[in-house]
Amino acid sequence: MAPVLHFYVRPSGHEGAASGRVFRRLQEKLPTLQSVETELCYNVHWAAETLPWAEEMKKLMWLFGCPLVRDDVAQEPWLVPGSNDLLLEVGPRLNFSTPASTNIVSVCQAAGLRAVDRVETTRRYRLSFTDHPTAEMEAISLAALHDRMTEQHYPDPIQSFSPQSIPAPLKGSIDILAEGRPALEKANQELGLALDSWDLDFYTKRFQELQRNPSTVEVFDLAQSNSEHSRHWFFKGQLHVDGKKLAHSLFESIMSTQASSNPNNVLKFCDNSSAIQGKKVKFLRPEDSTRPSCFQQQQGLRHVVFTAETHNFPTGVAPFSGATTGTGGRIRDVQCTGRGAHVVAGTAGYCFGNLHIPDYNLPWEDPSFQYPGNFARPLEVAIEASNGASDYGNKFGEPVLAGFARSLGLQLPDGQRREWIKPIMFSGGIGSMEAKHVGKKPPEPGKSHHPCLHPTSFLSNIGQPQEGN
Repeated sequence: MAPVLHFYVRPSGHEGAASGRVFRRLQEKLPTLQSVETELCYNVHWAAETLPWAEEMKKLMWLFGCPLVRDDVAQEPWLVPGSNDLLLEVGPRLNFSTPASTNIVSVCQAAGLRAVDRVETTRRYRLSFTDHPTAEMEAISLAALHDRMTEQHYPDPIQSFSPQSIPAPLKGSIDILAEGRPALEKANQELGLALDSWDLDFYTKRFQELQRNPSTVEVFDLAQSNSEHSRHWFFKGQLHVDGKKLAHSLFESIMSTQASSNPNNVLKFCDNSSAIQGKKVKFLRPEDSTRPSCFQQQQGLRHVVFTAETHNFPTGVAPFSGATTGTGGRIRDVQCTGRGAHVVAGTAGYCFGNLHIPDYNLPWEDPSFQYPGNFARPLEVAIEASNGASDYGNKFGEPVLAGFARSLGLQLPDGQRREWIKPIMFSGGIGSMEAKHVGKKPPEPGKSHHPCLHPTSFLSNIGQPQEGN
């Protein structure tokens, strides 16, 4: 089995700032907390049959360290816990490689380290208390230090990235035929599917009609199709109002606006994003896009691409990663327009409830307002969602040029409450594409390709309306 190498980075000024934020966040809940120190650990999957030789190890240490600091990377941890310390390591769930891993692997391979095929970053916290920490104090600390949706606690250093080393709550099929709805309810709870009561009834009935049990993969796919912001199959479904069927679906009604709009649309309602007519411009293109090569100046017609996306519920539950994937999904849509478009710049916007900034009381902010227990507080959304949206864009070289932020929370005279309980996270961006890349080409027999499988192709098999392309 290929080993996982660990490279620990000495705490720096940047980590000191992160430690300060964590300390302030925990101090109110843990009064005996004295200090917080952090360090990063790069967990490197080394796929070669032999361990790195001296020159390769030197490259790895240089890549993971700061070029302005000497000897700041070691293979042993810098932080060692004392009797009154808690040492907690948290990082991403290992089911999928993270975007950061993809970038780090690219850098390592460009530096000649071909044996590196995955690098996941974890952060280690040393929390020092006035007395010996209890299990309850550890639970409180962990809850504040990581996002339960996308991260996990590592009691021991990561030793393997193999699927066998990742625990699965359920395996095999879900026995609806024998147990009925309770079997699906159990899967819903253990797999975190977030199916509501209507979903549970509907899918139980469907699989009973099909006389078979769903696999865990199938119900996970259904959960994504029915997520809070992804019920796309509804847009082409039949609409009935007061018992009468409407002539057009919701999507058809929206598309009908194009009949009287400006005819400058190049792409509309048929791809990951839209494009409008552009102009002939000069641009740079590599001589050979399949390998490093010189850029050449060319002239041609390029269209303007625009796409937008919201990631509201995910940002409400996990502000940083929710906003990160909101930006990431929108960048993906730009890049997948036609046969490929280029990212140019992004915008971001947020709407959230009363901020309740410490030591900054505002007369309209009611401290008695309650928020869902699984939602982040508005102040955390304001800070971490902004950080997350910028973080993902920075990884792809896309700057955030503009945006907005709105805070609102009021109680009306009749007692009704008006507030963005579920925050809004808006991500928009512009790009450009060559005119010849507007249309996707159909797959050719005998050639390898990666078809895009829309969740509705599966839904249609169990009685749901199928969405066309």
